[in-house]
Amino acid sequence: MANDEVILLDFWPSMFGMRLRIALAEKEVKYEYKEEDLRNKSPLLLQMNPIHKKIPVLIHNGKPVCESNIAVEYIDEVWKDKAPLLPSDPYDRAQARFWADYIDKKLYDSARKIWGTKGEEQEAGKKDFIECLNVLEGELGDKPYFGGDNFGFVDIALIGFYSWFYAYETYGNLSTEAECPKFVAWAKRCMQRDSVAKSLPDQHKVLEFIKVLRKKYGVE
Repeated sequence: MANDEVILLDFWPSMFGMRLRIALAEKEVKYEYKEEDLRNKSPLLLQMNPIHKKIPVLIHNGKPVCESNIAVEYIDEVWKDKAPLLPSDPYDRAQARFWADYIDKKLYDSARKIWGTKGEEQEAGKKDFIECLNVLEGELGDKPYFGGDNFGFVDIALIGFYSWFYAYETYGNLSTEAECPKFVAWAKRCMQRDSVAKSLPDQHKVLEFIKVLRKKYGVE
């Protein structure tokens, strides 16, 4: 795999793009990062992801792999000689996929309501958000990572959201650490890994980005 050409089409605040950045860093794969302007999508993005026209897209030797969790699985299968991300046991692997899917279906929508809405809708979003984190805390249990002793697929699916937490707390007027201490301890543990620390943007920078989004959507 030494001569592989790997390109990542991404957008810096995307928690979905962060998954690929972390997975590639865990595998120590060198790649070319291309930042996309989502208001003016590049011909390459439209060519490589004609169905959804979304980032992130992993391009490996000219072939695109779309959808972040699918791309992380692909990275794990192609560069399998280092840092396995998915469990080897079929049942454990199925469970990991279940929780990654849960994060996309439950956490993303509730979190978006915290910064993207006001009033009753925002309150409902906050309630769902905390409930979702509590469910994830239950799955984490006393393990250091969702994958047990090893940082893996579910950790990668989830940790990118942490870079948005300062914004969630600012606009939602909530304290994640008070509500979900085990979750925050897990996030801080993940942030000690180089692959995570170097792949996640600064939380204050994300807050500034969300301020712009709120004005754009007429929330402020």
